[in-house]
Amino acid sequence: MVWIPGGVFTMGSDRHYAEERPARRVAVDGFWIERHPVTNLQFAEFIEATGHVTFAEIPPKASDYPGARPEMLYAGSMVFTPPPGPVDRRDIRNWWSFVRGADWRHPRGPQSSLRDLEAHPVVHVTFQDAKAYARWAGKSLPTEAEWEYAARGALEATEFAWGNDLHPDGREMANTWQGEFPWENLADDGYVGTSPVGAFPPNDYGLYDMIGNVWEWTTDWYTAAQRSVSERACCVPLNPLGPAEEDSYDPHQPAIKIPRKVIKGGSYLCAPNYCRRYRPAARFPEPVDTSTCHVGFRCVVRGPAQMPA
Repeated sequence: MVWIPGGVFTMGSDRHYAEERPARRVAVDGFWIERHPVTNLQFAEFIEATGHVTFAEIPPKASDYPGARPEMLYAGSMVFTPPPGPVDRRDIRNWWSFVRGADWRHPRGPQSSLRDLEAHPVVHVTFQDAKAYARWAGKSLPTEAEWEYAARGALEATEFAWGNDLHPDGREMANTWQGEFPWENLADDGYVGTSPVGAFPPNDYGLYDMIGNVWEWTTDWYTAAQRSVSERACCVPLNPLGPAEEDSYDPHQPAIKIPRKVIKGGSYLCAPNYCRRYRPAARFPEPVDTSTCHVGFRCVVRGPAQMPA
């Protein structure tokens, strides 16, 4: 883990997506944060020690999703599948599918595995899965402010975690999308999907993959007041089954929206021509009952500056 000294910084941005506004001064206490996202190998150790079953591995209950088609009530997760050519980018169903048997062990579906992916970030984890891991590890998930403060690497007002140039001196600084999203992935950065943690340069705090690779969960609720129409045009899908409330679900009110947590950092699916959320200020709402092939997490420890056990 890396110690992040407390301080005051400018959080958010007035120059990009509406949900990042307003830019404002925020104080953060010092904390420890993991150097890279939790990997498949680390998550496997947690599963072996606890027997935890992830959300994606549990068939949904019909009572939790009134109105859902019975044939859709199976265990699975959201998987990105590139179309063969240009498509209408207003409809995310052109590249997202709810795949039966997709989960953290089978990131592309039941026929896939974690072979050669041990050092890649774990994906297909919901907020509660990430929270369970953090609790087992004696850690916590970061707040949105902690995450953004750490991602900036002490650079106060730059657009990216490394400066204001997306490709300084022509270098690929993070695992993002090159080419025309969602059908043409040129893989100029060397990767089509996730990459091993630490494959790209760290920020000035020594943290890897704060930008790109996988989105990361935070503990902040994404409130209605912060929503923007831009959320309809990004690469993060909603649960295809319909509404479900985390703690106060009322089956007699099926119109209740799925509560969402803020995710940060962007992913390997963020592209200049579609979703420019590979920046510290960027944020997006992820439903708490949804797992995907491009969302992971990392943990923090709050307290004194001595290295945690």
